Amino acid sequence: MYPPPPPAPHRDFVSVTLSLGGSCDSRQGWRRRSCWRKWKQLSRLQRNMALFLLALLAVCGFLVYLNVAEQWRALSSSRAEERVRPAKAPVLPAPRKADAAPRDFPERPPQRPGKQFLRGPPNLQIRAPPGGQRRESTPGDALQGDVPRTVISWRGAVIEPEQGTELPSRPVEAPTRLPEPGPGIRNTAPPNERQKGVIAAFLHAWKGYRRFAWGHDELKPVSKSFSEWFGLGLTLVDALDTMWILGLKSEFQEARNWVSQKLHFDKDVEVNLFESTIRILGGLLSAYHLSGDSLFLRKAEDFGHRLLPAFKTPSKVPYSDVNIGTGVARPPRWTSDSTVAEVTSIQLEFRELSRLTGIKAFREAAEEVSRHIHSLSGKKDGLVPMFINTHSGLFTHLGVFTLGARADSYYEYLLKQWIQGGKKETQLLDDYLRAIQGVRTHLLRRSEPSKLTFVGELAHGHFSAKMDHLVCFLPGTLALGVHHGLPADHMELALLLMETCYQMNRQMETGLSPEIAHFNLHPKPGYRDVQVKPSDRHNLLRPETVESLFYLYRLTRDPKYQDWGWEILQSFNQHTRVPSGGYSSINNVQDVQRPQPRDKMESFFLGETLKYLYLLFSEDHGLLSLDTHVFNTEAHPLPIWPSA
Repeated sequence: MYPPPPPAPHRDFVSVTLSLGGSCDSRQGWRRRSCWRKWKQLSRLQRNMALFLLALLAVCGFLVYLNVAEQWRALSSSRAEERVRPAKAPVLPAPRKADAAPRDFPERPPQRPGKQFLRGPPNLQIRAPPGGQRRESTPGDALQGDVPRTVISWRGAVIEPEQGTELPSRPVEAPTRLPEPGPGIRNTAPPNERQKGVIAAFLHAWKGYRRFAWGHDELKPVSKSFSEWFGLGLTLVDALDTMWILGLKSEFQEARNWVSQKLHFDKDVEVNLFESTIRILGGLLSAYHLSGDSLFLRKAEDFGHRLLPAFKTPSKVPYSDVNIGTGVARPPRWTSDSTVAEVTSIQLEFRELSRLTGIKAFREAAEEVSRHIHSLSGKKDGLVPMFINTHSGLFTHLGVFTLGARADSYYEYLLKQWIQGGKKETQLLDDYLRAIQGVRTHLLRRSEPSKLTFVGELAHGHFSAKMDHLVCFLPGTLALGVHHGLPADHMELALLLMETCYQMNRQMETGLSPEIAHFNLHPKPGYRDVQVKPSDRHNLLRPETVESLFYLYRLTRDPKYQDWGWEILQSFNQHTRVPSGGYSSINNVQDVQRPQPRDKMESFFLGETLKYLYLLFSEDHGLLSLDTHVFNTEAHPLPIWPSA
């Protein structure tokens, strides 16, 4: 028999084991497991995903913190600004006060300059309202209610109308008395049949603008809508003097009311210095001279002040774009260059504005550019390159010479400034005469088979038989110079080039010139003198051919130039006229059946093309005499200064 087991030893304590993250094994026991071992047991993909999520959360949290902090700082600064800001802070330094009438400048709350930042043009294409219903704008609308919200325009961008901007109905105020004609134009005989044809074309174009684009920059006649470039009623301002010259006094009065009540420049909007100067500033100055209405001069002075910041560059060569609300100017977003034509084709307007207002800054800023260009190297027998750097003040893209786009109106304004100033500025005349000799030496050629004289281009010593339709300003400019005493052989060249420009229209199936033509230099069976590439066969309703026809007829009295102009007007009516109102640019001047409308009526069709046609058909050569007026490059007549 076994002895009993010994008694269990007495214990006076309890042992407890604590384990973090233990797990049960197959024997139901617990073992210790650390967090690190858990992490190591995860796959590499799982570990990477976890790290990525942690990093993403950290970044998001940091961004949220910055946003909240920025809002608090902005709120604090705005409150501080409200405590110290004056009651009325002008957007730009106030221009010299004119005898402004209260009805022309209604009181508006002050605006703060908009915040400047760089970005591309937005997608602002309008779509029709639900149900396909679209409200048509009318002049009555433009004179009612408040101005819709301002939209910024980038150079070349098209900003379409916003939805929900219909204006409330309110009775239109009674029109003011139309001013008596000023010294710039005298009463003439009733219009002849061809002039009546021009008036009919203008009224048809104006009908479309009035119905579908009133107060906006440009009409889109096919879609019965409009587009904005600057948001300053570009077509309306550009056409003011045309309406006066054509005797359309009721239309002029209606447009004048819009200018008085709706054309304001305190807007956060960028404009192109050159385009806005020749169209808006030139249009206002011309309307003032023709009508004698001081409203237009007051508007012109205000606008001129808002353009001056463009000249604040290291070289005094102006930037291409300026914000008329904030005074911030800049070059194009893709380069620091301006085109030579842009910076040298603003002088007529700024000089005249200076003469009328007594403000020297306008003239000094513009003439400083002319003096600078005169002193530069890089020219070729008076011909200038196309681009100039606004920082260094030097020509760029050396060795490329053209009388087409980007250089054309430089040559035109050399002559016209000399005429405007009373033929006293011999430096301008010398530059012009040297340039014309450079054209003869380097750019003139004859085509085959008809031996048409044309102006080509020169690129690093290589001649190109390419001629823009824009170059067709040259026959008229040459003839104008001869009228003011320049060599007679300039007229011989003008007559030859006029024939070429006519053939650029005549040899196209629609009777309308392409934007760019190429001339045959060697005989080719079955080929015409003028050849057109598919990318160049559009027509923008440009005025250059009829502009030169006007000058040639005024100085030769040869009726064939009137006949040629009448042919072109008939071609416009046949291929660009839109039945509902307006005229449209077309894509193909070589296809009579399908000219392909581009759905755009440029403002210069009313401001230039139809004006020059009306003057071409006039038998009264005292109407805007070439001895008393000089036309800017947008066909706005300005007075030749009286001799001191």
